[in-house]
Amino acid sequence: PPPPAYAAAPAYAPAYAPPAAPSVSREDMQKIAEDAARKASDETARRQTPAVAAPQAQEKAIVSDVDAPRYHDASRPDDVALVVGVEKYNDLPDAQFAERDAKAVRDHLLALGFAPRNVMLLTGARASRSGIATAVERKLPAMTKPGSTVFFYYSGHGAPDPATGKAYLLPADGDPQYLDDSAYATARLYSKLGALKAKRVLVVLDSCFSGGGGRSVLPKGTRPLVTKIDEGAVPPKVVSLTASQSNEIAGAFAEQGHGVFTYYFLKGLSNGRRSLRELYEYAKPNVEDAARLQNRAQSPVLIGADTSL
Repeated sequence: PPPPAYAAAPAYAPAYAPPAAPSVSREDMQKIAEDAARKASDETARRQTPAVAAPQAQEKAIVSDVDAPRYHDASRPDDVALVVGVEKYNDLPDAQFAERDAKAVRDHLLALGFAPRNVMLLTGARASRSGIATAVERKLPAMTKPGSTVFFYYSGHGAPDPATGKAYLLPADGDPQYLDDSAYATARLYSKLGALKAKRVLVVLDSCFSGGGGRSVLPKGTRPLVTKIDEGAVPPKVVSLTASQSNEIAGAFAEQGHGVFTYYFLKGLSNGRRSLRELYEYAKPNVEDAARLQNRAQSPVLIGADTSL
């Protein structure tokens, strides 16, 4: 029989050919090369540039030998304190280091035996006029017992009324143009503290009221010609230790990061002095010498009978 017929083998498909690459113009090739060269140059520069620390990290923090108390006295559960530090103001120069002052004073009060719950600290926005008034006139009376020692400390600007000579503590929201409405009169402070049912009241002020600079300010356009400052009468129960005489400037101690007066006040406490007379007698010559090196005069003032802190 004849051989079977075989179907013709199908023709093989041609081998797969990828699509042709798009054509690249000479201008595109030149741009690609330029981009690659620029990226390589940027990467090389990044690797060769030393890292720059943040400005905050570059600044050396100020550390004072009075910041951390190295003593610890017996507990005083009935004694209370109000500590105010006003450093930043709207449209006014800073009261340099005032908040550091207040925080260091708070720490020393705790080392003296004051209970943390009995030490009020007002700084920043909390040191407003209403904040200070509420603490002095509402909170202190509620916290004070007949046997209590009350300690009040203020660091910040003072301001005199050019018309009357009345002295004011200037809160964070205070305005020298409107002292009666925005500031806290020292006469009112002494009156309210003197009315407390405490055994004794100690007032320490690192501010000044001359209007001549430092920790004092005047309304804009006013010259510092206030010849007599009225800080108010100091009640018999109250002892007051202030940074300077009324016609002087209370300045700062930049190397220690504190007001000159506060630094030597705390230095005296660190050296074991506990009465305001001892602290005054220690601080006065040291403050006077430090101020003289700054070409100015500053002499602390003690008013009232001597008493221990």
